[in-house]
Amino acid sequence: MQALRPAPRPRRVLVLDAFLLLALCLAGLWLRARVAGLDYHWNWSALAGAFWRSGPGEPGPLLQGLWTTVRLSLWSGVLALVLGTLMALARTSPRPFRRMVGAAYVELVRNLPPLVLVFLGYFFLGSQLAAALDLHARVLALPPWGRDLLDLLLGPPSQFPELLSAVLLLGLLEGAYVTEIVRAGINSLEREQWEASCALGFTRGQQLRFVILPQALARMLPALAGQFISTVKDSAIVAVISVQELTFQAMELSAATYRTFEIWLTVLGLYLVLNALFSLLARRLEARLARRLGRIGA
Repeated sequence: MQALRPAPRPRRVLVLDAFLLLALCLAGLWLRARVAGLDYHWNWSALAGAFWRSGPGEPGPLLQGLWTTVRLSLWSGVLALVLGTLMALARTSPRPFRRMVGAAYVELVRNLPPLVLVFLGYFFLGSQLAAALDLHARVLALPPWGRDLLDLLLGPPSQFPELLSAVLLLGLLEGAYVTEIVRAGINSLEREQWEASCALGFTRGQQLRFVILPQALARMLPALAGQFISTVKDSAIVAVISVQELTFQAMELSAATYRTFEIWLTVLGLYLVLNALFSLLARRLEARLARRLGRIGA
């Protein structure tokens, strides 16, 4: 029995690949000509202290900013997932008031500029919340192990009010998009799933917990992964409120060294590597979930 051979690629696909390769080559040649025409002297050695300082084991500003970006993105992603799921359940609720609240939240956040929301949230909500709870004094009153734990999980205790405001604002912004993803995942399930679980005597909460949400998660996961990557990129916006994440550290370093191209190209590469790692993790999680659901279905 002859081994099956892979089907030949269509001619249109080969032509498209050749066209894309030619376009990339032309873009590279154009970019090289533009860079060569600049009166700019490259000096990558200026980045030596950007990753590691002269002290042993002491990270530089770019690594500190990268770690802050990761922590902000993770906590904001968790908050956005929780808030988005709650608002999606409200939007799919049979009660009109809950649907109205969920719709109002989504429309309000999605139709306002993120930068305006960041400023409003920081100067009004963040500052008022920090003053009402006396966060500075409470953080400074923590024992040494508490401050070390806070530094590990979120950032320097001295910047805790700013970091907390950034997490809340990013979670609020991204939660509106997560709401629509979860709502679409719930609505994508067949009505028979609701009817069958109702026939078994499940309450609505039990239907969502045991039947609807587990199946919807497999359909929502690619979109949720993409939204989390957007959260990583959108975290750069909190640099305007002096949160010392990667973009803020790059601006400070660029102003101090005047190595604009080297620093921002490095930051571009750091964001690219970080998001590529998260994308790989999301694909593996999606494949693992698909295999698990396949075994359950079998």
